[in-house]
Formats: sequence, structure tokens, C-alpha cells
Amino acid sequence: MGSRLISAVWCMLALLVWSASAFGQAESSHSTEQQLIALERLWNEAQVHRDSRALATMIGDKFVNTEWDGEISERGKFLADIADPRFKVSKLDIQDLKVVLYRDAAVVAGIYHTKGTVQGKPYEHAGRFTDTWIFQDARWECVASHTSLLQK
Repeated sequence: MGSRLISAVWCMLALLVWSASAFGQAESSHSTEQQLIALERLWNEAQVHRDSRALATMIGDKFVNTEWDGEISERGKFLADIADPRFKVSKLDIQDLKVVLYRDAAVVAGIYHTKGTVQGKPYEHAGRFTDTWIFQDARWECVASHTSLLQK
């Protein structure tokens, strides 16, 4: 009878440790999701202010960007386009964000709405975006971004 009691106690302890660990992971996941959403919002602010230096801290060295029109650019061109004074974003909002976490990676998807001018010509886009982030060197960095227009 004593060994049954000890086994039951060990099972209860294991269950408690597992529950606490699962709870800690859930809280950690929520915190990571919030951090990635904050990074997405900072990204938008950097675009509105044409702050390519801020964006450079958020994207990886091998960053790949696919624009709504199918144009693909690498890190250097993407940052140069952001800094170009002929590109002026007056509004950039995101909503309906969904974050999917993996061990050292995450995918953030949502809807964006942007307005501004390019070379003096006005534009307004509403579309979906998908950003792929990786966690390396103790920080999150975006390694790929894709946008597509929503049908009107």
C-alpha cells in the first residue's frame, strides 16, 4: 500500500510540474506574440517616417521582399526604397493580425491599408501581408515579407 501512495504522489507531482510548465509556455507564447505585433507596428512607423535605419535593425541580412505587384527585392533595395524621398507614406495601418509560433520562427499575417505618394503620384492599397520572422542572436528579425492586394 505504501508503494501505491508513493506512486500516486509522484504522479501528482509530475502532473503539477507539467501543468506549471505548460502554463509558463502559454504565457511565454503570449509574450512573444505581443513582441512580434509590437515589431510589426514599429515597422509601420519606420515606413511612415522613411526611417530605413530603424527598419535595418528589424530585417535579416538575407531579407526577401515580395511586393503587391510581384516585384521582388533584397535587403539593400528594400531599404533604399524606404529612404527614397520620392516615396511618402502618409498612412499605414494593420489589423486582424495572426501570429503562428514555431521554435525559433514565427509567421505574422494580417491586413494592411496604406496611402501616400510615389514620385508625386498618389496611391492607396488595401491588402494582406505575411511576414516570416526568425529568432537568432537573441532577437527577432524578419527574413521575408509578402504583400498582396485585396480585390475590391
